[in-house]
Amino acid sequence: MEHRELASKIIELVGGKDNIIGAAHCATRLRMVLKDESKANISELEKLEDVKGVFSNTGQFQIIIGQGLVNKVYKEFVKIADIKEASTSDLKKDAMQKMNPVQRLARILSNIFVPIIPAIVASGLLMGLLGMFKTFNLVNPESGLFIMVDMFSNAAFVFLPILVAFSAAKEFGANPFLAATLGGILIHPSLQNAWTLGGGIEKTINVFGLNVAMVGYQGTVLPILIAVWILGIVERNIRKIVPEVLDILLTPFLTIMITGFISLTVIGPFGRLLGEGISFVLNFTYNSIGMFAGLIFGGLYSTIVITGIHHSFHAIEAELIKNVGANLLLPIWSMANVAQGGAAFAVYFKTKNAKMKSISLPAATSCLLGITEAAIFGVNLRLGKPFIAAAIGGALGGAYVVATKVAMTAVGVTGIPGTAIVQTSSMLNYIIGMFIAFFGAFVATYIMGFEEKQEI
Repeated sequence: MEHRELASKIIELVGGKDNIIGAAHCATRLRMVLKDESKANISELEKLEDVKGVFSNTGQFQIIIGQGLVNKVYKEFVKIADIKEASTSDLKKDAMQKMNPVQRLARILSNIFVPIIPAIVASGLLMGLLGMFKTFNLVNPESGLFIMVDMFSNAAFVFLPILVAFSAAKEFGANPFLAATLGGILIHPSLQNAWTLGGGIEKTINVFGLNVAMVGYQGTVLPILIAVWILGIVERNIRKIVPEVLDILLTPFLTIMITGFISLTVIGPFGRLLGEGISFVLNFTYNSIGMFAGLIFGGLYSTIVITGIHHSFHAIEAELIKNVGANLLLPIWSMANVAQGGAAFAVYFKTKNAKMKSISLPAATSCLLGITEAAIFGVNLRLGKPFIAAAIGGALGGAYVVATKVAMTAVGVTGIPGTAIVQTSSMLNYIIGMFIAFFGAFVATYIMGFEEKQEI
């Protein structure tokens, strides 16, 4: 189908140009924010020759077209719809206005943590490699090289509050450099290391009659998130009352003084207590009900993905790494993702529909790399029963990795790439878990079957 013809058909089937608030595109998908998504004719959109899938997620109506083609269709789309070209970040702002409070919170956390995942993954990978080298006596832990690489491996976690602060400032409308300064205050060398607590003795200082704990917040997430949110509010309100001629001097000074004091006396202790509480509950659940936790979490994770709330889990996982020493949740999420691939792979072998075959195989492959949208929305959820089968595979794999205490050292990477951040002692069981999840979903899909759609 010609690019202009396809764009015109899409506009017609989403309810006309008057129903389109904004549109953007990523590498493979045309993304839209619609006034009324009920006006979109999904079944007819899916029948279009170059459309590989249609789904709605976190306020965005998304059409999978494919790499290389989507940008050409998009150019014609904006001309016909008579709208301005927009970036995906612009579209996210439009989409957030349509979300409920829970979805909005999840999206904010996603926007904060996704940009810093590469740094955390790099550190996690280095930690894993160092652990492996140390376990197999491949390097002397007292050597200069080991000490240097060890510094590289934990830097992102030690200075995590600064990374989170800089990223969060963009979401909370604060000055990113003031936010980074606030993050630096919370991990200042004058404060005791949050992990060691100075050998168990917590130092305090007296400020205006208050006993302030001199404990740093290295590796923490919740305290700095709350602090930067407050910083944004304080900065905006100070700017309203300070004369413009004094703005450059007084606004940063007063903002840091006020939020720094509040952060060390109130926000920090509260955030640390909250983070430790969440970690305790998750760790207690993990250890007390064991494989049943993996069974439940692994089975439900893909359903959570549909809501978009899963993006907020990065903050919880980071707190687990800080308070427990390992990411106990990510292996379960990985099993659920791999299971979606197993179900989509079974669809490839079982379906007689040529278009579904062309979609299901690459979708299944991408799940093994941790990318599940194409399989969930383009194949499994679309056919119904394969999605249920994937939940079964995810539950089985999740139960196994919990039963065998599989743990990871970072966040954000699942499937085969996830082996880079799996603890060395867990590697074999992680791989076995992936096999269980993948083939469990594959067999379940084959047994349950699915209703064929003649036109997809």
